Parts: sequence; C-alpha cells; structure tokens
Amino acid sequence: MDWGTKALIVAAVVAAVLLAVAASVFVRLVRTRRDLRRAGLPTGPRWVFWGAVAYFLLPVDLLPDPVYLDDIGVLLLALRVLHGAAGERRLTLTRRPGGSGHGGQTDAGDYAP
Repeated sequence: MDWGTKALIVAAVVAAVLLAVAASVFVRLVRTRRDLRRAGLPTGPRWVFWGAVAYFLLPVDLLPDPVYLDDIGVLLLALRVLHGAAGERRLTLTRRPGGSGHGGQTDAGDYAP
C-alpha cells in the first residue's frame, strides 16, 4: 500500500468519525428541544434551532463537507442557546420578585408542584 492510499484511508476514517460526532450532537439538540418543550420551558428563539438544523442538512458550508467541524460548532452553539433559555427560566422561577427578606433564597413553598 503506497502513501497516497494510506492518507486516503486515514482521511476517510477521520471524516467518518466527525460525521458520527456531528450526527450525535444533532440528535442531542433535537432531544433537548423536545424535552424542554414537553416540560413547558422556553426553547429560545426558533430561528436558532431551525438555523442549526438547516446548516447541518444543507450542502452549503463554511468548510467542505468531509470536515464537519463547522457543523458541529453550529449545533453546539444552538444547544448552548437552548440550555441558556431553560436556565434563564429556572432563574426567574427560583427568585422572588421585590425581595423577600431571604437574601435571594427561596423556601420550599415557592415552587409550583
């Protein structure tokens, strides 16, 4: 086996691994959005989720398709926005408006069932 064939095999393996990582992040993004919606929590701006899905599926990329690093980055950014929207919602639910004399602390009676 000559050097060119070995390089081609290594490149194909790296591309396959990157595709698997991108696909797993994509599945995680979809599941996270679904779980947040089922829980009644905000999922952030819709365009972030759908933009990430479109960027992952459409053939137009910043980097050529054998290199899925840009796809992975966009999906991770969208996942971070979804988690951030849920985190902001949790913060607003745990804080009492107008100060409660607890120093920002809440008691067990403040949480909805």
